[in-house]
Amino acid sequence: MSNANRQFLLAARPQGMVKPTDFEYRESPVPELGPDQVLIKTNYISLDPSMRGQMENRADYVAPLEIGDVMRAGSVGTIERSNNPAYPVGTLVGGSFGMQDYAISDGKSLPFRTFPDGTDPQAALGVLGGTGMTAYFGLLRLGEPKPGDMVVISGAAGATGSVAGQIAKLKGCTVVGLAGSDDKCQWLTGTLGFDAAINYKTQNVGTELDRLCPDGINIYFDNVGGEILDLALERIANNARVVICGGISRYNATGPIPGPVNYFNLVFRRARMEGFIVLDYASEFGAAAQEMQGWIDAGQLQQSATVIEGFTELPNALVQLFEGVNTGKLMVRTS
Repeated sequence: MSNANRQFLLAARPQGMVKPTDFEYRESPVPELGPDQVLIKTNYISLDPSMRGQMENRADYVAPLEIGDVMRAGSVGTIERSNNPAYPVGTLVGGSFGMQDYAISDGKSLPFRTFPDGTDPQAALGVLGGTGMTAYFGLLRLGEPKPGDMVVISGAAGATGSVAGQIAKLKGCTVVGLAGSDDKCQWLTGTLGFDAAINYKTQNVGTELDRLCPDGINIYFDNVGGEILDLALERIANNARVVICGGISRYNATGPIPGPVNYFNLVFRRARMEGFIVLDYASEFGAAAQEMQGWIDAGQLQQSATVIEGFTELPNALVQLFEGVNTGKLMVRTS
């Protein structure tokens, strides 16, 4: 075990695009264990769009970070030392351990999930972790897919969108994904089994949606917001479900954020648009992960991960997330 706990702290509130200088590197002593506590050594740290909002001085569904706090981040790791017989050494765990090598918890003050022996840690962070749970509950509970539904997913080559699309295919839907490069579009159709993909940077999205969804969109799973959301709202079918999962197009924007122009189509089409926070389903994560593991074992669900090597690359990796470098789940391997 190392004698130092490497950490990245929030150094500044970002203005516009997040920058590496918004973080400060620090080394602290490895925390000492108290009664019933475990010491968790992180192996992989997740980069997620929601991290940008948590750097701002506003309270959304979680408390904002203060300047000087360890940057919040999802992680998976192993229990390296334990004073709690319920959590033996070597157990794979996942939780919000932050941008640091070590965290301590009794399982309550800093909640974590345990994973069965043999679980791929990259899957535990991605398809079986927070982003996979987001796709699962967002699509199944809010989207309510039915065989034959036309499903359109923005940010489809990302960690959440790629899983949501595969689940929609498992439920008998036709799935169209939007992504930002020809390679990503090819991955969606050639590897993940999407029925079609649109390169929103080089193709006319509205024209392509008209061609691919002539009877309208039954489920729109939105990860980006902005203009793409408006184009989808213009084309929803009767009784459509619009799932608001994320809005990456607005996270680094400055100035007022315009609302969707075509929102009143929800009335004309008797449709529903709803947002959600995946933590509201935390009590069901275990059952969902078990079902998803069955799909993985059957070859019906897969994950791609973009893995960046080295703890000190964490700030750069977050910038790269917003530059769209990743296919699937973006994570940093810390050791």
